[in-house]
Amino acid sequence: MISYATVGSNDFDTSLPFYTDLLGTDGVTKMFDHPRGGVLFGKGGQPVLGVLKPADGEAASVGNGTMIAIGLPTREAVDAFHAKALDLGGSDEGAPGERGPGFYMAYFRDPEGNKFAACKLG
Repeated sequence: MISYATVGSNDFDTSLPFYTDLLGTDGVTKMFDHPRGGVLFGKGGQPVLGVLKPADGEAASVGNGTMIAIGLPTREAVDAFHAKALDLGGSDEGAPGERGPGFYMAYFRDPEGNKFAACKLG
């Protein structure tokens, strides 16, 4: 079971407002500023996503083949989350729709190119 995920950022002025607004649509808020730069976001006292400066001090880069899926309670919430990501400067990687039995998905990239899925499973 995955507890939380992190993505690297080279531009906190863009990435932090993007994630604050986008994750806020599902009740996720800033938990704390990370000591090396960035923010850990959470919900109900549990971490969800860190947007951080890489630990090795090198530039952040997009992981080829890496994707983070964010579970949402309804198909309508998936549609709205995907639309919000695009409104905030993300790019479309696949419109909302059925991807398999019980898999309703939408795909987008954040402004730095990290790939995400919004999903309602079941």
